[in-house]
Amino acid sequence: MEFEHHFFHADQLQDFLKNLQTAGYTCIGPQIRDGAIIYDELNSVAQLPRGISDEQQPGSYSLINNNTSKFFDWANGPQAIKPLLFTPREKLWESKQSPQGQITFKTSEPILEPLAIIGVRACDIAALKIQDQHFMQSQFIDPYYKKRRENILLIAVNCSHPAKTCFCHSTGDGPFVDDGADIVLTELQDGFLIESHTSKGKKILTGLKLKYRTETQMKESKSIEKQASKQNRQLPKMDIKSRLFAEINNEAWHAIAMQCLSCGNCTAVCPTCFCHSANEVPDLDGQSSSHYREWDSCFSQGHSYIHGITIRSETSQRYRQWLTHKFSSWHDQYGRSGCVGCGRCSTWCPVGIDVIDSIKQVGERRHD
Repeated sequence: MEFEHHFFHADQLQDFLKNLQTAGYTCIGPQIRDGAIIYDELNSVAQLPRGISDEQQPGSYSLINNNTSKFFDWANGPQAIKPLLFTPREKLWESKQSPQGQITFKTSEPILEPLAIIGVRACDIAALKIQDQHFMQSQFIDPYYKKRRENILLIAVNCSHPAKTCFCHSTGDGPFVDDGADIVLTELQDGFLIESHTSKGKKILTGLKLKYRTETQMKESKSIEKQASKQNRQLPKMDIKSRLFAEINNEAWHAIAMQCLSCGNCTAVCPTCFCHSANEVPDLDGQSSSHYREWDSCFSQGHSYIHGITIRSETSQRYRQWLTHKFSSWHDQYGRSGCVGCGRCSTWCPVGIDVIDSIKQVGERRHD
């Protein structure tokens, strides 16, 4: 679908934020904290990581000054959109017992405010579509996710600086955004190309001093997309879905498990993982209790604990479960792979296990 492109200078970015705030949105955007780019409340463009790029390798992440004036000249940080919609810990309901012994239950309603999330990447938009499919398009709709999903405005920024761990072009999920956002920005040398993809997005542009884009600006945008698509990492050229299922007993699982710590970092930073546990937290009065949903990981021992038995007691079994689900059985559940090529699982693995190398190991190392 073709959208009308306009242009505004970089010094108008604060006006853009003001438009969002005037429309009633709390702005969430990228900023530097503890040596990483994270998403938090954004009130000023001075909070953005201007002139900053990231360097990523399996097990390695660092920020560097790049001597530019750009705000979004980086790939990604440990967060995606997921924590803002599928929250890491959330109270679902609480129960109370009266003096007469009667137990009542009350659902906990989330207190929400409209959020405008700025700086969303194409891979994270693709991941969001999968989360939408899981939480809102199945037989049972998750009301907590649904309320948050309906309460956000997505402002994507096309990626110009993929990391060495990125392979979104290989999965077909980037580096530029096709759809799924309300507004899409492309950062040029002296400003931004801007497209409104929804009526909500179009309203935000009211009052901005927009200019119609020039051919030179469009050529610069095309050049950025072409350069960002030249990613060194690619998924192996094989039928990954069938190969992983066919190699359940492959010795490569044990070789990978010799490195894996079962820490769950990969699932925490993955923008599509949705495993969770349910926990009861009783109050000290003994008369009330709260029921919480918390992020969990298929790498934790308790995740496969059933009636006194841990189904996946070994690390090799847990890693196999994660990889085969992400790249194989996900196709049967959602019609596509669960991987969007963001590379976070490799970057934030403390021992530097690379998901692409793991697929290659299993695919090339045949079992006897």
